[in-house]
This record gives sequence, C-alpha cells and structure tokens, in this order.
Amino acid sequence: MAEEPENTPEDETPAADAPAAEDASATEAQSASETEADAAPAAEPAEVLPPKERRRRERAAKAAAVPARSQTSPEERQAEREAERRQKAEVRRRTRVRAREKARSRRTETPEPLAPRREQHPGQQKTRQGIVVSDRASKTIVVRIDVTRRHRSYGKVVRTSTTLHAHDEREDAHIGDTVIVRESRPLSRTKRWRLVEVVERAK
Repeated sequence: MAEEPENTPEDETPAADAPAAEDASATEAQSASETEADAAPAAEPAEVLPPKERRRRERAAKAAAVPARSQTSPEERQAEREAERRQKAEVRRRTRVRAREKARSRRTETPEPLAPRREQHPGQQKTRQGIVVSDRASKTIVVRIDVTRRHRSYGKVVRTSTTLHAHDEREDAHIGDTVIVRESRPLSRTKRWRLVEVVERAK
C-alpha cells in the first residue's frame, strides 16, 4: 500500500501567504480611501463671498501689506512739507527760465514776411422787381416778389410770391407801383433792401 506523502512546510506556505495578501489588499484599499478623502476637500469649491465682503478683505490685505508710517512730530511733518515746496519751486523756476529763453530767442529771429493783404472787392448786390403792397410805415415799403417757374419733375407751372421790406428815403413809391429794389446792409430789424427806382406807376 502506497504511503501518503507527509505534509511538508512547503505545502503550508501558500495557506500562510493568503491572509498576508488579504491584509495588503485591505491596507491598499484603506490608503486609497484616505487619499480620496484627502482629495475630496480639495475638490470642493472655494468659499463664495459677497462682493462687499470680498472688497473689504482685499482692502484689509492691502493695508496690512503697506508698512506702517512711523509716528512723526508736527515739526518734522512741517519740515517735510517745506522741503517739498522748495523742490517744487525749484522745478517751476527752471521751467520759467527755459520759457523766457525760448521767447527771447523767438523774438530775436527774423520774423516771417506777412502775406500781402487780399484786395477787398465789393460783392454784387441782388436786385429784385416787384409790386408795392404797403407804404404805411415811414420811409418803408413792402414789396411782393412774384416768382413763376416750372416744376422740375412734373413740368407744371408753379407760381409763388414772397414779401420783403425796403427802405424808401423819399417816400416815392406807393401801393400798386412796380419797383426795383437792391440788397443792402441791415437798415432795421426787417429791412435788408433799398429802393432803386420806380418802374411803373399804379393806374
């Protein structure tokens, strides 16, 4: 009858290694869960602050970054102000000296010749012929200017009229007269024309 092989320590080693493998896997799982737990807070969004609170904290941080000014006496502050004023006065003095020198050099230079003055030509005054419709005002007549023209698009004859005030020094024109008036300088609030001649008397 064949003898059964005795259990050797080599056969028992795999059984002993099994719990160790389980412990290692458990340890890895635990470390993975810890890593996830550590990463979870980092993934959370940062604290959302209202705009006023955010600005207040920024101002506080900026004020903390600025080094505190050492306490100085009133005499020291006055001395600082006087030193600053002297420095600014020196800058102004140099600027004014440069400006004076520049103006002096500009005056000594030969001036450019002036362009010849343009000859004055009197403008050509407009003249209009119309009919006197009023002579009640003193030395003033109201003249109606009739305009007859053909319409550009439709070809229809269009008649329009306008009135203007003219100066009549001798009060020669009367209602119904056909007169010629010429443009002139403003003679009153409404008069910009002057009587030239009476072409035809009213019948």
